Amino acid sequence: MASVQFRLRSKANKFVSIKIRVSNGRSLELEMNTGFSINPKDWSDKDLPKQNTPENKLLSNNLKKLENFVLENLNKDLSNSILIDSYWLENNIKQCFNRVEKNDNGLLLNHIQYIIDNANTRKVKTNGGFKIGLSSSTIKNYTLFKNIISEYQTSIKKKIHFVEITKPFVDRFTSWLVNTKNYSTNYSGKQLEILKTICIDAEKNEIVITPYSKTIQHFRESESDRYIQTLSFEELEQIRDFEIPKEENLKQFKKDNPELTKGISLTPETITNARNWILLGCEIGQRGGDLLNITSENIRYNGKNYYLDIIQQKTNKSVTIGIIAPHVVDIIESNLPLKIPHQKFNDFIKVVCKMAGIVEVVKGTKLNIENNRKELGFYPKYELISSHCFRRSFATNYYKKIPTPILINITGHSKESLFLTYINKREDKDSNADLFMKFYETINKDKKPEMKLIKNGTEN
Repeated sequence: MASVQFRLRSKANKFVSIKIRVSNGRSLELEMNTGFSINPKDWSDKDLPKQNTPENKLLSNNLKKLENFVLENLNKDLSNSILIDSYWLENNIKQCFNRVEKNDNGLLLNHIQYIIDNANTRKVKTNGGFKIGLSSSTIKNYTLFKNIISEYQTSIKKKIHFVEITKPFVDRFTSWLVNTKNYSTNYSGKQLEILKTICIDAEKNEIVITPYSKTIQHFRESESDRYIQTLSFEELEQIRDFEIPKEENLKQFKKDNPELTKGISLTPETITNARNWILLGCEIGQRGGDLLNITSENIRYNGKNYYLDIIQQKTNKSVTIGIIAPHVVDIIESNLPLKIPHQKFNDFIKVVCKMAGIVEVVKGTKLNIENNRKELGFYPKYELISSHCFRRSFATNYYKKIPTPILINITGHSKESLFLTYINKREDKDSNADLFMKFYETINKDKKPEMKLIKNGTEN
């Protein structure tokens, strides 16, 4: 049975270090300084400070906090086959009291924490200049990256300095991300992109870095390896036209599909509500979070047309979308659907798609809840549809039907290349030329033809 004890290094009449000893029978015995110290005369026979002063009471509470923290993580990490050694114990002591070595700004982990701590005052470049403060999603990405680096340091049993981030280091780190952690190609590539950004930022703060760290190459899945899911106009028509089951039929559906319907309430009203969100989402081209935050205050009517005004959460970009599809106009005029928690919404989407017959088996990636990794395989399409597919569906369905700059302005992509990658398309230069000629003909359709004399080239 695992145990944690505290002891003093000596009994001299002066302040001495308090050590922590972690044991697990004969297989594990670790000992390390806690960072705390005490005069031995204030140490009780219970291996804790005496409760004779407010300072000693606080010290005792901190040691008990450390004991509980170490035991909890010890049991968790042993079950996950994580190596328990001196480095592990040192890391747990620091994490328990959120200690960071502020005196060494050459440490990668310290600069990540510096970025997070100063997130609200950092300048961010925008199309119009600069803004102050990192977005919540960017802070989340830095925090997750910090956790990944902490885990990698535990794996290699050393702290990472900027001067060590060379090509061999990046190659080993990449292998660990892809082969040991089994992260997806895109997620692994994203971590390298963040690493490069942090190195460049460190140099701006006069921290010595390696020349290679500014050229770290990140990567994404190739077009042939990407399997994106969209709802076509025909599939959206299926969703729009299927008959909402009655109460008794919904009970049977829930009974026949226990995993699919787990944790959600199926009624004609909830199914209709989810269907309306799907139909609206695939016509406005916005992310799921922005979609579900739409209220009547975002809708304008000028006596002829409806307009939707939103500010995208991720980019803080102001977007206006014209609403003209008759079935979406009906949804707006007959009351907007009620908001659903995002995860519940994704569950409802799959139910609605199955009811509508979106059951074709397709190739794609699906999350394995046991290992929390996406796995490539063949699945019924309804299992792969989520709110993230709406923006792609909009972009894919209207691509080449509406000028790309207009679509980009609605989806919020910063440039056409990103938009085309998003929908897995390559630039079609012939199509662009055809579109130009079409608009040219429209502009000049009312002009009278002019007679033009063409020389045959034989006249002097």
